[in-house]
Amino acid sequence: MSLGEFDLIKRYFKQAALKNTHADVVIGIGDDCAILDVPEGYQLAVTTDSLVAGVHFFEDVCAYRLGYKSLAVNLSDLAAMGALPKWVSLAITLPSVDEKWLSEFSRGFFELANKHNISLIGGDTTKGPLSITVSAKGIVPRQKALLRSGANVGDLICVSSVLGNGALGLASKLDQMQLKEPDSFVDALELTEPRNELGVLLTHYASSCIDISDGLLQDLGHIVEASQCCATVKLETLPLSIAMQKEIEHQTLSLDQALHYALTGGDDYELLFTINEQHYKQLILQTLPVAITVIGEVVEQQSQKIQLTNNDESVSSQLSGWDHFKQN
Repeated sequence: MSLGEFDLIKRYFKQAALKNTHADVVIGIGDDCAILDVPEGYQLAVTTDSLVAGVHFFEDVCAYRLGYKSLAVNLSDLAAMGALPKWVSLAITLPSVDEKWLSEFSRGFFELANKHNISLIGGDTTKGPLSITVSAKGIVPRQKALLRSGANVGDLICVSSVLGNGALGLASKLDQMQLKEPDSFVDALELTEPRNELGVLLTHYASSCIDISDGLLQDLGHIVEASQCCATVKLETLPLSIAMQKEIEHQTLSLDQALHYALTGGDDYELLFTINEQHYKQLILQTLPVAITVIGEVVEQQSQKIQLTNNDESVSSQLSGWDHFKQN
């Protein structure tokens, strides 16, 4: 017998959600709305992302990985604001009820939710083309949220971890690149690691922040526009993974191609932030959850909003990042 909507919710989502429900969830799954307690002195941060089959993920993607990433990309938005993730709601549209698929999807979703101590508080299921919409909620101390508009001239520009792996994983899956060892890049694409611990830490130090979802250049462009400033990025400092460096050594990837993916590839979900030099010196004395790299500086007005340099020589570039409405 095919499961109905309420049986589906109960079997794959409500029971798992109840195992990780906290005291701040006054009313969770089961009523028309969730009721939450927000701690005094904090503000609520809310983000929503939709993932559509054939646009944001391959239709044959592993259900476990899809469940994991559908939450991860939302947690990354909270990380960019310095918010501590607390609650999440999930709306899923399914072409049919595939119990094996649902079991794996919910396993991936709740593995990441439990890792970050997040409660699922509600959502919806309906029939139609496969799509997932997640709304994540977090808390941030009042007036401490990281914004895109706080960068100042003289600030250092930093990124977490490495750049370009997710985009290279996508290129590999599309057969646009023939890599010697593609698995680590596909993992970076499908098993995104949101940087929430770093984001919370940065509320004490950074002047602005954004997560890299559409490519370094495009997302840095959002910061310089919001902050009414310009930026210089040093190509020789861009952090490339060991796996990417090995592909360069094997000549399956050129350095220019690697830099292209690092600059314009979406799906990194690393944090890109600005910070003054004094605060940077204080930050690196902390126990950091992930490596950070200084890749440039916020500067006065110049002819180009973002100037690329290589060993102090200007580099001309017409590169841009991902835009859903401009791609063919």
